[in-house]
Amino acid sequence: MADDATEIDLDDLQRRMDGAMVALRQEFATLRTGRGSASMLDPIQADAYGQMTPINQLGTVNVPEPRMVTINVWDKAMISKVERAIRDSGLGINPVVDGPIIRLPIPELNEERRRELTKVAAHYSEQARVAIRNVRRDGMDQLKRAKTAGMSEDDNKMYADEVQALTDKAIAAVDRALEAKQQEIMHV
Repeated sequence: MADDATEIDLDDLQRRMDGAMVALRQEFATLRTGRGSASMLDPIQADAYGQMTPINQLGTVNVPEPRMVTINVWDKAMISKVERAIRDSGLGINPVVDGPIIRLPIPELNEERRRELTKVAAHYSEQARVAIRNVRRDGMDQLKRAKTAGMSEDDNKMYADEVQALTDKAIAAVDRALEAKQQEIMHV
């Protein structure tokens, strides 16, 4: 076996494919499903002392019941800015200020909005599939270079099969995550 065969780093390819899955889960967490979730506020930032700051760094986020999220804002001067950031976020939630606590009642999703959210989830999962296929392509390019540098035909075929197996496994994980998210969104 040629020394250049060590260029094929299957662990790196696996790590990059796993990274696509992590990114997909983070995007799925931002989709509102009719149930409260602290992670739905992760992408929202408020102007805190001239700097955009994530809401979870400005107060304690809790989910006391399935259809309610509360934020206990630590600095009372920030309450109106946090409230405004939530209103402007496009989540479709109307915050209610109650002293230092901002309550976010999660409204029921209508059928049309649920269908839109499943399409958004499908779009996110397609982006993850493309990212995984790009990693696969990088792996196959490495194999081509290794083959021209002297890797044996048998070793090249073995690595190609392993890269394809990693890809198939990652794509299947994306498909399972999408199916679970779509069921969660459509569940009334």
